[in-house]
Amino acid sequence: MPHVLESLPNGGRVAVIRLRSLGDCVLTTPALAILKQSRPDLEVGIVVEDRFRAVFEGNPDLSAILPPSHGLLRRWRPHLCLNLHGGGTSARLTALAGARWRAGFAHFRYDFLYDIRIPRAQEILGVERTVHTAEHLAAAMFYLGAPRVEIPRARLFAADRPAGPPYAVIHPYASEPAKTWRSSGFCKVAEYLEQSFGLEPVFIAGPGEELSAFARWRTQVGAPLGELKSLLRRASLFVGNDSGPAHMAAAFGLPVVAIFGNSDREVWRPWKTPSEVIWSPQGIRSVTDEQVLEALERLRVHA
Repeated sequence: MPHVLESLPNGGRVAVIRLRSLGDCVLTTPALAILKQSRPDLEVGIVVEDRFRAVFEGNPDLSAILPPSHGLLRRWRPHLCLNLHGGGTSARLTALAGARWRAGFAHFRYDFLYDIRIPRAQEILGVERTVHTAEHLAAAMFYLGAPRVEIPRARLFAADRPAGPPYAVIHPYASEPAKTWRSSGFCKVAEYLEQSFGLEPVFIAGPGEELSAFARWRTQVGAPLGELKSLLRRASLFVGNDSGPAHMAAAFGLPVVAIFGNSDREVWRPWKTPSEVIWSPQGIRSVTDEQVLEALERLRVHA
């Protein structure tokens, strides 16, 4: 039943399961916007771990933000449960949600649990190229019956901050060494932003990470996601590795310089914002300072 959206009752409830990964959560928001645009009457709930809850806070496309508890999800009484994760936990949540319809991608494990098996995004979109994660997730909405529209930029909503001197946010960490550029390069970037752009560098890191190599500049370690959203909303520029904060910056429309290691640039590049993607065939350690500084200069035209 591909066009299930047409069959949902007025004011029906759709639960979207989105577990794991900051970047995946951010890049789910274009799909949510398409769903809500298609059926403004629907109540849409997102099922997400508490650590990523702030990604969706303030989003007008959502009626509920639910923890990954099958009891709470079942009590919310969704008519449609859409699994966008595909792992064992999300499959179990989908099966126990009590929804009339259960949907997930056909390549997911435990595909027998789904009434609606969503085909490859390439088949839905009519392309054979590699698709971006935002396209992959939005394609599910098209298959379920949402009209084909241009896939929007990701959407984040943040509390306002007092205006102050312009600054750039730099994120020197990533999930693994093969995706992490060297600290000395980020120091060169910070110096260049100060001297050439007139921007104050602000380094950010997650809980348990440390920024002693960048102590001469302003730093934020382990800030809650809500604070990070506010910081990025007011920034003038973002520079960092391929990571969740880069997708957050893109959601606010910031110019982004993203340094890539071993992940697919077509799948994970900054989505719909002025950006420069830097990489080397020999790996991220081979990316030079000059490559990144030249990218900053090219991006200056768009900023």
